[in-house]
Amino acid sequence: MMGRNIIFAENEYYHIYSRGVEKRQIFFDEADHQRFTSLLFLANSNTPVHLSNYQGVSLIEIPKGDSIVEIGAWCLMPNHFHLLLKEKQKGGMSLFMKKLLTGYSMYFNTKKHRKGVLFDGTFKAKHLNNDNYLKYQYAYIHLNPIGIIDNGWKKKKIKDVKKAKEFLLSYKYSSFQDYLGIKRDENNILSIKGFPEYFESFSDFQEMIDEWLSFQENIKDTP
Repeated sequence: MMGRNIIFAENEYYHIYSRGVEKRQIFFDEADHQRFTSLLFLANSNTPVHLSNYQGVSLIEIPKGDSIVEIGAWCLMPNHFHLLLKEKQKGGMSLFMKKLLTGYSMYFNTKKHRKGVLFDGTFKAKHLNNDNYLKYQYAYIHLNPIGIIDNGWKKKKIKDVKKAKEFLLSYKYSSFQDYLGIKRDENNILSIKGFPEYFESFSDFQEMIDEWLSFQENIKDTP
């Protein structure tokens, strides 16, 4: 289990996250983000897929085998990432993460002419065995990018809620836009049907985000 005090079980849900060693930045430009999102799609396969064979090819055009995990949400930040995953087959979680982190580390080290580990130890995992806790992850993971422009969001102290909403809508390095129904290649990363139907429509997801952000406004307006 890669030195982790958690045992992954089939059909269970997990919040997976990892950051760069010494909190170093791991995503610098568009190419870095595209490589990682491509790996989110390609590493989720029971057969090897070599990205080098499909340069310039859309994700939806790359053939791959059956998926080994279900991906419910994802978000890339400058020095870390968050994933909402479901174990689909025994050993699938560990295999997927090994392929994902190894693939990106090799790419990053080659590009930056560096050696050594890129991520801070083994990836972290939290078992989401409570329905409310699981649903909360959709808000937590997708709201993370607000921290890029306002580091007070986790303490419920967003300075400009309107600006935060606009930034979230423009931030393409997460599955936020996918849950709003925006058509893009990254739609294919998600396995929405593998998760509870919390959002029957795109407006349901938007309503959840708006409610969370409205709560921020109410706090600011309270004497």
